[in-house]
Amino acid sequence: MSDNRVIIFDTTLRDGEQSPGASMTKAEKLRIAKALEKMRVDVIEAGFAIASPGDFEAVKAIADTIQDSTICSLSRALDADIDRAGEALKNANSGRIHTFIATSPIHMKYKLQMEPDRVVEQAVYAVKRARNLIDDVEFSLEDASRSELDFMCRIIEQVIDAGARTINIPDTVGYAVPEEFGHTIRQLIERIPNADKAIFSVHCHNDLGLAVANSLAAVSNGARQVECTINGLGERAGNASLEEVVMAIRTRHDRLGVETGIDTTHIVPTSRLVSGVTGFPVQPNKAIVGANAFAHESGIHQDGVLKHRETYEIMTAQDVGWHTNKMVLGKHSGRAAFRSRLEELGTTFETDAELNTMFARFKELADKKHEIFDEDLQALVSDTKAAGFNERYRLSSLKVTSQTGETPVAEVVVMVEGEEMRATSAGSGPVDAAYKAIESIVHTEASLELYSVNAITSGTDSQGEVTVRLEKGGRIVNGLGADTDIVIASAKAYLHAANLLLSDTTKAHPQV
Repeated sequence: MSDNRVIIFDTTLRDGEQSPGASMTKAEKLRIAKALEKMRVDVIEAGFAIASPGDFEAVKAIADTIQDSTICSLSRALDADIDRAGEALKNANSGRIHTFIATSPIHMKYKLQMEPDRVVEQAVYAVKRARNLIDDVEFSLEDASRSELDFMCRIIEQVIDAGARTINIPDTVGYAVPEEFGHTIRQLIERIPNADKAIFSVHCHNDLGLAVANSLAAVSNGARQVECTINGLGERAGNASLEEVVMAIRTRHDRLGVETGIDTTHIVPTSRLVSGVTGFPVQPNKAIVGANAFAHESGIHQDGVLKHRETYEIMTAQDVGWHTNKMVLGKHSGRAAFRSRLEELGTTFETDAELNTMFARFKELADKKHEIFDEDLQALVSDTKAAGFNERYRLSSLKVTSQTGETPVAEVVVMVEGEEMRATSAGSGPVDAAYKAIESIVHTEASLELYSVNAITSGTDSQGEVTVRLEKGGRIVNGLGADTDIVIASAKAYLHAANLLLSDTTKAHPQV
C-alpha cells in the first residue's frame, strides 16, 4: 500500500450499534455491510462476536458473504473472546481480529486492577493467540489519549514484535485536542523502533466535537488508518463521521496529501440506510449528508452559486450521492424491476414468499404515491423487516377523528399473538390518542423518550418515517414505522418498539 493511502475502517456495525437503542438484526447488519462494501470501505468491523449469539451469527454471516472488504471482529485480550472472533471469521475472504486492552493509569488501576507489567504481558499474549488463528491482527490501546507516552511506546513495540499489523490509538473518551493528539501520533511513530512494521490507526470519539479534527490531525502526523462510522453514529456523542473524514481528505488533498479508496457517490444512500435501520435521523445541517448540506437560502449565496458554483460550494452534491437515483419505480413496475433495484440497494430475498410480501407492500405504496425513489424502497424494507421481527403485536386497523375545537379520538385494533384486541382513547392530538389506545392494549409501562418524524422524500405524498424511543428499567429501544399517513406510521413505530421490549437482546459490552 502506498504511503499516501488512508485505510477507512468502518465500525458502524460494532461501535455504532452501541448507541442506546441502535441494536440491529443480522439481516439489517448484512444490508449495511453490503452497502459499505459497495462504497469500497477497506475494513468493516462487523461486531463483537462474543457479546451474544446474535452478534456471533451476524459477524459470521457478514464474513461469509462480503468479498471485497476485510471483515473484522472485536475482542478483549481474553482467550474466549479471541477464539470466538476467530471462529466467526473462519470463512472470511479477508479477516481481521481486533483485540485491545486499556493502557491509561486510571483504567489499569480501577477497571483492570492490573499492574502495567501484567498489562503488557496480557497484550502480547492476546496478539500471539490471535495470530495463531488469523494473519491480520489489530491491537488497540484503550484510553490511549490519557495514557503515558513511554508506556505506550513500550507496549506497542512488544505487540508489533508479537505480530500485530495495525496499531490503533483510540481517543476513547473524546478527551484529546488536535494539536496534542497529532503530536502523540508523531512521537509514537518516531520513537518506536519497529513502527515501520505496522500501520498506525486512530479511533476518535466526539465528546468535545473534535473527533474528525483529531482524526485528520493524526493523518497529518503519519496515521494511515481512520476508524469511523456512518453519520458519526456511536455511544455518547458518537464517533468520527466517515463521510466528513473522507470528504475532508478528498477536498483538501492540497493540505493533507493523502487519499482514500472510497466511492463517495454511495455516501448519501448508505447514510440514509443506516439512519432508517437504526432510527437515528440525520440532522438537516449535518455536514455532507444533511438535507441542508447543499441548500442555499441567502440571496447572495444563491446568486453566487448560479454564476459560479465554487463561490459557495467546495464539492458537488453529486460527488457524495445526492440526486443519483438510477431508477424511479411506480405502480406499473414489475416484480423483476423491483427485485433488481432492491438487490442493487443491498437487499436480497431468501425465499419467494419474502419477495412476495415485500412486493405486495410496494404495490400498496405505489397506489398512494406516484413515484417511488430509492429512499422509499429503503424505508419499505426497514418497515417490513421491523413488522416481521418478533411480531407479538401488529397493527390491524386505526381510525382517528380530529377536527378543530374537538378532542381527537382514536379507535385501534391490534393483533396480539393472532387475537384481535380493540381500544378507544382520546388525546391531545391524533398521535397522542392513538398511543394511549395502543398502550391500553400492550401495557409496556415504558416512558416515551423520543418521537421524531422525517419526510423520506419531498412532496405532499412523501412517506413519513417515524422513530419512537421507549425506555423501561434502563433499557432503551427504538421503534420504526413508515407510511404516507403519519398517524399510521406513528402507530407502527410504537408497536415495533413494544415488540423490541419483549425481545431478549442482552449482550456484553466490550469495555466492561
